[in-house]
Amino acid sequence: MASANIRIGQQALTVLDVAFRVPCIFIIDAIFNSYYDPGSGWVGTAGKILIRVMGIMVSSVVLVLSQKALFKFYTLFFAVLLGVVAVLINYYAISHIDFYSAYYKAALGFRLVPRNGPTLWLGMAVVQLLFGMGYVALLNIQSVFAALVVLDVMIPLWGLIIELPVDVRQLVAVASGLALALNTAVCLALKLKWFYYSCRYVYLLVRHMYRIYGLQLLVEDTWKRIHFPDVLRVFWLTRMTAQAIILVYVVKVVRHESGEHSYLTWDVFWDLFSNLIISGCDSTLTVLGMSAVISSIAHYLGLSILAFIGSTEEEDKRLGFVAPVLFFILALQTGLSGLDPEERLVRLSRNMCLLLTAILHFIHGMTDPVLMSLSASHVSSFRRHFPVLLVSLCLFVLPVVLSYTLWHRYALNTWLFAVTAFCVELCLKVVVSLTVYALFMVDGYYNVLWEKLDDYVYCVRSTGNVIEFVFGVIMFGNGAYTMMFEAGSKIRACMMCLHAYFNIYLQAKNGWKTFINRRTAVKKINSLPEVKGGQLRDIEDVCAICYQEFATSARITPCQHYFHALCLRKWLYIQDTCPMCHQKVYIEEEARDRVPFNNNGYVAPGGDLGQFAEPGGAEAAAAAGMLLVVCLLFC
Repeated sequence: MASANIRIGQQALTVLDVAFRVPCIFIIDAIFNSYYDPGSGWVGTAGKILIRVMGIMVSSVVLVLSQKALFKFYTLFFAVLLGVVAVLINYYAISHIDFYSAYYKAALGFRLVPRNGPTLWLGMAVVQLLFGMGYVALLNIQSVFAALVVLDVMIPLWGLIIELPVDVRQLVAVASGLALALNTAVCLALKLKWFYYSCRYVYLLVRHMYRIYGLQLLVEDTWKRIHFPDVLRVFWLTRMTAQAIILVYVVKVVRHESGEHSYLTWDVFWDLFSNLIISGCDSTLTVLGMSAVISSIAHYLGLSILAFIGSTEEEDKRLGFVAPVLFFILALQTGLSGLDPEERLVRLSRNMCLLLTAILHFIHGMTDPVLMSLSASHVSSFRRHFPVLLVSLCLFVLPVVLSYTLWHRYALNTWLFAVTAFCVELCLKVVVSLTVYALFMVDGYYNVLWEKLDDYVYCVRSTGNVIEFVFGVIMFGNGAYTMMFEAGSKIRACMMCLHAYFNIYLQAKNGWKTFINRRTAVKKINSLPEVKGGQLRDIEDVCAICYQEFATSARITPCQHYFHALCLRKWLYIQDTCPMCHQKVYIEEEARDRVPFNNNGYVAPGGDLGQFAEPGGAEAAAAAGMLLVVCLLFC
């Protein structure tokens, strides 16, 4: 019970911490979006710039304060706010309320206070008493001075009872306000020592972390400490909610004045939604806020899919990080916040389509390992296979539907070409995954060692990788065309360089390395003698790698150990030693001196060295195609 209460208290403190930091984001966003007239002279311009800079600096400092310092700051802020409100109430009551006739001028046209004089005075006295006590409690004023402060707040109301002249009552209210302001200034001056040591402590802590851990860890620690994604998320949702309320109220008033009684039709709803989305990305901070909201949606979407397919991989829970980063980079690359409203809506919808395809690609990366694990482990439960197959089917259908819809609504351009290429690539990835899954399921169904399975799997995967590589090259060309003839920018150029390195160069390098490793392993396996027929029956042993009997053939290592050719080849992909005694399986100098072997034993001297080539030729074809594309790209 105690631990539950502690946890609830910590969550409440976290909520308050986030809520107190959100106004800083609002102030910074308002300063960046505000407009000032540069024609007011250099003095006025310099003053406005100074005010802007000071506002940004103060808001930034408050934003990164520690939780304790933040609560202390808001304690002082609310104390000052209560004092200001108390003074304004006193001045308003003195200037606009006649106690005996209960005549008053309602503010903003609302008449919410009672018209009975004593009741009105008693209500205001209670309100001022509460404000005074709150002011005293927040500033932690001692008992004697606290009574004087509360009395100072209440004095102007007594002028209503004793019928002082209006000028005298206003003078009393002003004097009371000055006294309260002086007391506030003294209390804040006494807090300057605390403020100085707090700022010094933050500075020393930041310098210490920067020197020891570096800038990256410092930024990460500050990011987590102030709950910045939650702050951005609350900022964006609050801003959108306020704008939605205002827009709905305006639409309601306008349609009521025009005599229309149906306030919310589909056209009106779409206009409201479009205006909200347009205003939700009109600045860098709002784009960050929208990215934080997308992060939350993508995070829970990824967790739901992982739970549905039964995956427990921690690395697959990064969708909540990948999606917002990609959205923010797309927004910066396309200059989303600086576009006109109509063009911004179009660009945002295009970015969302690209983001959707990227999310689908990431989800495929989550489901593919689970699909391979189920097929390779020969799990026979249909309930275990159905969720993964259903997600794979959706990953195939959704890109097709998206491409079909976009091609029927838009003309061909570089953006539509990119989205279509991503969709086709995803469909091919799904087909490759399902094909490999089917191969493994067939292998498990017959329960017989299928020595060509590894070759077929590699052939299918290499074909998919080559096609993916080709799409990467095509997308590089599409991006280059866009940068040169449509919308060139430094961010786009940087993204193209990263794409060329990670998705083209590294992919080609890794594919070629895999091919070389396989070819070397096949060469080593073919150099070993093969046992078949009666000699195989005399072995009376099992493969030390898969622990299954030798059905058709076996390979003998120089250390006289027997293995399946397929098992030994997979082992040689990793290391060039015997799994049993860790001796070298293949020594090139010794292999050259020995008589060459073929698949059935020995061959005559002068045998064709082409027999050492990899089986089937599919690996060579895939690698040759990949190398050809690389040469065409970089030469």
